[in-house]
Amino acid sequence: MTTDFDPNDIHLEQLLLRNRDWAAEMVAEDPDYFKRLVTQQLPKYFWIGCSDSRVPSTQITNLLPGDIFVHRNVANVVSHSDLSFLSVLQFAVDVLRVRHIIVSGHYNCSGVHVALMKQRIGLADNWLRHIQDTHQKYERYLGETLPAQARYDRLCEINVIESAINVCRSTIVQDAWLRGQELTIHGWAYGVHDGLIRDLGMTISSNDEISTKLEQSLARYKETPTEE
Repeated sequence: MTTDFDPNDIHLEQLLLRNRDWAAEMVAEDPDYFKRLVTQQLPKYFWIGCSDSRVPSTQITNLLPGDIFVHRNVANVVSHSDLSFLSVLQFAVDVLRVRHIIVSGHYNCSGVHVALMKQRIGLADNWLRHIQDTHQKYERYLGETLPAQARYDRLCEINVIESAINVCRSTIVQDAWLRGQELTIHGWAYGVHDGLIRDLGMTISSNDEISTKLEQSLARYKETPTEE
């Protein structure tokens, strides 16, 4: 039995006890579980997601440890100047040779909400400026005539679309495609409210597809009428 644990309990010793219980349960169910993990770092998928604790990549896709290589940050932003992200991307593409890169945002994203409302929270404002720039770039799809929740949901999706485009235009992905490496980028949005993943139509496997797929993905949104 797993040790009783109150999620509001701040004592870290409880986490260590739960870890031991979990490891014992895994071995009881499968004696070779951890032995396989030692040599199982050959994932086909690279997941670029939000740091939100409600969106664990392997759990929501029903996969196992070792199946997904992961990079997470606040609001799943892909920036061409983020050396941490670019290092992980390069390792995923050049070393692990992943076949699929999944940019996954989620609805009810706090980072997107803060950026949309232009709230000041501190140092993270500089990071969330990327989302505000995306908002401004696609403002015709996010005008004030939309209901507040619809604008929020739409910016969560468009933030994914913009990040997926940035992945495609990175030198790492461009070089992979030039040398004929099989690599597909996807844009998804996860619903915290229902546990379902939505495909946003950003499935791109070559440089030639970028503009067309962007247009097709944005076509799902009717441009917000401008006010007289």
